[in-house]
Amino acid sequence: MKVTMLLADFAQAVDGKLYVMGGGWSLTGPMPSPSAIALKIEVPWNETNRKHSLKIELLDSDFHPVHAPSPSGPAPLVIGGDFEVGRPVGLLQGTPIDVPLAFNIGPIPLEPGKRFVWKLSIDGESREDWQVAFSTRPPAHPTANA
Repeated sequence: MKVTMLLADFAQAVDGKLYVMGGGWSLTGPMPSPSAIALKIEVPWNETNRKHSLKIELLDSDFHPVHAPSPSGPAPLVIGGDFEVGRPVGLLQGTPIDVPLAFNIGPIPLEPGKRFVWKLSIDGESREDWQVAFSTRPPAHPTANA
């Protein structure tokens, strides 16, 4: 499968299209702010008409899971689900089918001045280009008056 991933301020998948606001950034913070992951998955013809599992996990620069607050205490930040795409009537045999997906994420308290990676896996497989990295700005230092 071919995947395009993009970080954004907000994203929607509507009628087979992605609508992205404030997309294409790789620097955020240092204060927590909402964000989104926009995905376009090109499903090959021979992979259509069957269920696929998807997992997106937030990792630190050493590829360890990032924990975020949850009702039961800190937990790894993981987005998961299943998708299936059918072949539209009349589509030429061999044509890949696009699957647009958008995941909006509330503010996450991340350590300032660090690098993070959203890593995608489909059916347990992940590729280097199925990830998107970003950094958090270092904390602002107050200026001293002389």
